[in-house]
Amino acid sequence: MYTHTNFPSKKALKEAVESGQRVTCFEPARIVPVIDGVADLEGPHYPKPHSWYASCVVKDGVILRGTVK
Repeated sequence: MYTHTNFPSKKALKEAVESGQRVTCFEPARIVPVIDGVADLEGPHYPKPHSWYASCVVKDGVILRGTVK
C-alpha cells in the first residue's frame, strides 16, 4: 500500500503525520482508499525500489498521529 504523497523515507512520512498533515493511503491495484483499520505501507512509489516499510492505523481514510511504526 502507498501513501498519496510519495514520501522518500519513513522519517518524512512520520514527520508529516506528526505535524498534522492529512496523509491518506491507497492500494495501487484497486486505487481504493483504506477507510478504517491497519495499513502496511511501502515507499517510495514504483518504479523506484522500496527502501522503507511502515505500519499505521487509518481512521476515516487518514493516518492517525502517533501510529506510524
